[in-house]
Amino acid sequence: MNRLISLSRRAVLGVAVAGLAAASAAPAMAQDALEQLKEKGSVRVAIGNEPPYTELKSDGTVSGAAPDVARAVFKKLGIDNLEPVVSEYGAMIPGLQAGRFDAVTAGLFMKPQRCNAVAYSEPVLCDAEAFLVKKGNPKGLTTFKSIADSSDATIGAPGGGTEERLALEAGVPRSRVIVVPDPQSGLTMLEQGRIDVYSLPVLSINSLAKKGGDGLEVIAPVEDSPIACDGAAFAKDQTALRDAFDKGLAELKESGEFAALVEPYGFSAAAAMKTSREKLCAAAE
Repeated sequence: MNRLISLSRRAVLGVAVAGLAAASAAPAMAQDALEQLKEKGSVRVAIGNEPPYTELKSDGTVSGAAPDVARAVFKKLGIDNLEPVVSEYGAMIPGLQAGRFDAVTAGLFMKPQRCNAVAYSEPVLCDAEAFLVKKGNPKGLTTFKSIADSSDATIGAPGGGTEERLALEAGVPRSRVIVVPDPQSGLTMLEQGRIDVYSLPVLSINSLAKKGGDGLEVIAPVEDSPIACDGAAFAKDQTALRDAFDKGLAELKESGEFAALVEPYGFSAAAAMKTSREKLCAAAE
């Protein structure tokens, strides 16, 4: 009997030791991620190629408000280069979880489900939704609900993006929500009459409208859409890397460099600094 008790105690002790080892290893592994990126000198980031959030230029360089902020923060962390990977919004979190990139810096707005799936930084960019329609807005589409109430209006939106979700939640039938792979495709589909409205955040729509002809009109902001903010997103187990990013981001905000980076693109630095990850993700708890 004493032998059995002794074995039992050893088993319990072994489990406890293993648990402590695992707990101490997790932060170490997360910290190792930063050290590995510093050693490599580059960080692979997912982008949506949606100006002014992100833009991949013909020479392979990446610009836009989100990567410009990320680049400045990562330089503070000793990582000089960004390696952009263009991705659809619906594939960004799965790609992050699968290790195909180290972070998402693409205007990926904080939503409860996303907050449960990734480790967000503090807010970076804030915006609202907008519509691009043909001039005169022939079907009178001013809200997501107005699209649902129409008998045949179709909306184009990025797959897995906020606009697709808002349309479906407003009651637009799945058959009338058309997944569009990129902004240029959305513009072409609208001009050709294949969709009646294309939806993106205000700044993205305004940028896209400049590329179209005179026969287009911007509806902004969409009345039944919320103000949303993004943040850099990291894998859920990379909180040490996220915390290091947050520290660098806070320094940018305090110094005024943050405003100098985002405001030329039309974003409000004050809007991002008035809210927090805790508030935006509160519904995820």
